Amino acid sequence: MRCPFCKEDQDRVIDSRSSDNGRTIRRRRQCLVCERRFTTYEKVNETFRLFVVKKDNTRVPYDRDKVISGLQKACYKRTITAEQIQQIADRVEESIFKKFDKEVSSSFVGESVMKQLRKVDKVAYIRFASIYRDFRDAGELITEVSKELKDIEPTAQLLLFDEL
Repeated sequence: MRCPFCKEDQDRVIDSRSSDNGRTIRRRRQCLVCERRFTTYEKVNETFRLFVVKKDNTRVPYDRDKVISGLQKACYKRTITAEQIQQIADRVEESIFKKFDKEVSSSFVGESVMKQLRKVDKVAYIRFASIYRDFRDAGELITEVSKELKDIEPTAQLLLFDEL
């Protein structure tokens, strides 16, 4: 495995554990050259393909990287770590693979992401929802934010509006 920092191919595995209900192996590695640590994930290359059915009924292969990219955009400049983003993606993927074999609707994927984001960070949730739900005007956005404000204490409400 090449070190993402110095690009050398000399490392040792420090820790190895199963994740994603046994479908992934998480390995913590240390580069023997620069001594920095990094994490790798190993997954079985499954022979079947899961397709996402989009709103216009086109089908595209499921791509975990698209889920992570959307999460990263929603979590930009938030206190959410890369590890938390991976965990959210794991939970979303787990719910998808539990319920669907060959095809999943893009709306199920989007709603699953929002459900997980809502638990972690309200601002990231609102950001994701504003793109995913394609709010047509500020009124729709304000309605969604108002729903979230019911669950937040008053001082945090001000912070939420500052972040948006």
